[in-house]
Amino acid sequence: MSTEADAALVERFRLRSLVEACLIVEEGVAATKDVDLGMTGGAGLAQGPFAAADERGLDAVLDALERAEARWGEDFTPPVLLRRLVAQGRLGRSTGQGFFPYPRPDEGHAGENVLLETRGPVAIAWLDRPPANPLSPALLGELAELWHAVEGRVRVLVIASSSPAVFCAGADIREFSKMDQTAARELMDVAHGLLRDMERSSTITIAAVNSLAYGGGCELAMGCDLRIAAESASFGQPEIGLGIIPGFGGTQRLPRLVTPARALEMNLTGQPVGAWEAFRIGLVNRVAPDHELLDTTLGWATKLAQQAPLSVAQIKAVSHAADLDEGIELEKRGFLEAFASDDAREGVAAFLEKRQARFSGR
Repeated sequence: MSTEADAALVERFRLRSLVEACLIVEEGVAATKDVDLGMTGGAGLAQGPFAAADERGLDAVLDALERAEARWGEDFTPPVLLRRLVAQGRLGRSTGQGFFPYPRPDEGHAGENVLLETRGPVAIAWLDRPPANPLSPALLGELAELWHAVEGRVRVLVIASSSPAVFCAGADIREFSKMDQTAARELMDVAHGLLRDMERSSTITIAAVNSLAYGGGCELAMGCDLRIAAESASFGQPEIGLGIIPGFGGTQRLPRLVTPARALEMNLTGQPVGAWEAFRIGLVNRVAPDHELLDTTLGWATKLAQQAPLSVAQIKAVSHAADLDEGIELEKRGFLEAFASDDAREGVAAFLEKRQARFSGR
């Protein structure tokens, strides 16, 4: 087969794959993230159809499909989803949004772990430490620095992930395994200080949770004023499986958002909940299709940025009860006691060694 024929075959396969992928999303069978993960992990493709289309440019893909339809028939008819994204100007990586969102950080504000992007009165803090965006001391430090740089300068801060597969998988377990109680206390102080500053500020914070938000990732989302989740997102507090307890507010904010009984269940079992269940129990404010998450969040942010700053500050100050600080101090003490136990060392070691933990109660 000639090189030209090979190229035509590859092009036909790519375009047909994208059409089928769009139909799967339109019919509600799977989300964009799940389709791409399935095609890369299951079919062995280097890049899923949606990510590949975003790289190429959705306007270019639409043109190619229209030509393919004329040549090969209705099996290549451009999907409604693709036409809608192009009509909205969401053309892929080049515009910062296609099937997936892409950071476009401000000049001079691209850190190693967090990127800052400003859009008028709204800022986006992109967690950018793939593949899991772990809450390491470095990431938390950069996020705190970013917060202090934008707080009071923008009306709304959105916290999002640059990775389509994970919002934040929690604390960096490898870092935890190297910490003593003093270092663990310092890390908790940084995290709690940041989240309490966010809660007390007149700047509104929104977590745009696109995928897994576990452990510290779930706690980071709960520390924001509002949470908007993609349909394929999930939330959980799995610390008990490591022989420790939530340390960034999971024992305090979760009962305030859902019922105390449901919070206790999540913390004791470590089992995650999906986006729609999280919405049902009050953990998230809205659920959006994966490919609409960022636009939905920015729509909320734009509207909230128009609210009176003094009123926002007062509403937030009154809404966050003072006894939260007392509860956080109790959580810190409980975490440090559990952190120093034999069970915690066993739980972390088992996680890193990918084996079942054997807890002794010591």
